[in-house]
Amino acid sequence: MRLSNCHNFKDFRKLAKKRLPAPIFHYIDGAADDEITYKRNTSAYDDVDLIPNVLAGVEKVDLSTTIFGKKIDMPLFCAPTAVQRLFHHDGERAVAKAAEKYGTMFGVSSLGTVSVEEISELINTPKMFQFYFHKDRGLNDSMIERAKESKFDVLALTVDTITGGNRERDLRTGFSIPPKLTPASMLSFILKPKWGINFLTKAKFELPHLQDYVAAGTNATTSIGSYFSNMLDQSMNWNDAEKLCSQWGGHFALKGIMSVEDAKRAVDIGCTGIMVSNHGGRQLDGSRAPFDQLAEIVDAVGDKIDVICEGGIQRGTHVLKALSIGAKACSGGRLYLYALAAAGQVGVERALGQYRSELERDMKLMGCTSVDQLNRSNLRFR
Repeated sequence: MRLSNCHNFKDFRKLAKKRLPAPIFHYIDGAADDEITYKRNTSAYDDVDLIPNVLAGVEKVDLSTTIFGKKIDMPLFCAPTAVQRLFHHDGERAVAKAAEKYGTMFGVSSLGTVSVEEISELINTPKMFQFYFHKDRGLNDSMIERAKESKFDVLALTVDTITGGNRERDLRTGFSIPPKLTPASMLSFILKPKWGINFLTKAKFELPHLQDYVAAGTNATTSIGSYFSNMLDQSMNWNDAEKLCSQWGGHFALKGIMSVEDAKRAVDIGCTGIMVSNHGGRQLDGSRAPFDQLAEIVDAVGDKIDVICEGGIQRGTHVLKALSIGAKACSGGRLYLYALAAAGQVGVERALGQYRSELERDMKLMGCTSVDQLNRSNLRFR
């Protein structure tokens, strides 16, 4: 299978599976427990039908929207995800350049493998820094100051990783950061020699935001679950989030909001946006899908802050459905990570290009020329 044969999310996933050693692929592909929530994140969109209008004069379509005070050229952006250089040796550099090409936002993780300073010099597109609240306050302050100095536009505090989810695929494959050979995983690495050559011959794998403070992930192996459980501050509460919002002083979001009560509290502490997300089904299995929960959250706070719908998006029509409910934009990780693993920057560009084409085509078929024309009259729930 070649990149030219990748026409949708599932195609990129197949090619990524061919390119990556099994532990790395299943880290992207897997989720918590029985992966029920992971599957529901996408299937939720199937329970809603679009109602198109015709004869609307749709020669020109404007896909742009404004989130966190920044205009982006399409209502879909690359959510921050960890350790991208495990999936392709260019990692965040590749995704950042692809996001800039399509005029959309790019998110960098606390567990990113390319620094905020380098990303800031590399691209001019709007940038989000995803923040994990560590026990080490010096590390927290360091990350905030570095993101500020690098002129990142948004700080997004992840609030749904107070402990690691039960990711059983990672337990079976022995996935760790950085990767290590085990008797169980050795064959899968041997069978993907190109990945191994790139990992060993390119710049050393690092976690540049963390390495001066913690050894885990760079100089000592760890699993994501162990990292969350041992390194992050489980006492984090609303007072901490409010102080962080004030310390940042700019656009501030909570990533991982799923209840109306929490959405309202986010407004109260000064957030300018929230990301309705269950961490891609990787934390609490059995929790509700973001799209299923979106309407009541939008009804509660959508007139006060930007509501982003994150998770399960595999088609342009999924984005249109979320926008019709009232989301300002959508975001996701796997929607570009499989493409990154498949072919680096050109893979991500192909994926984002396909989403943009789908959005434009489907908007025309819906009889809409701008995203603000989408509303709940466009939808029927089965």
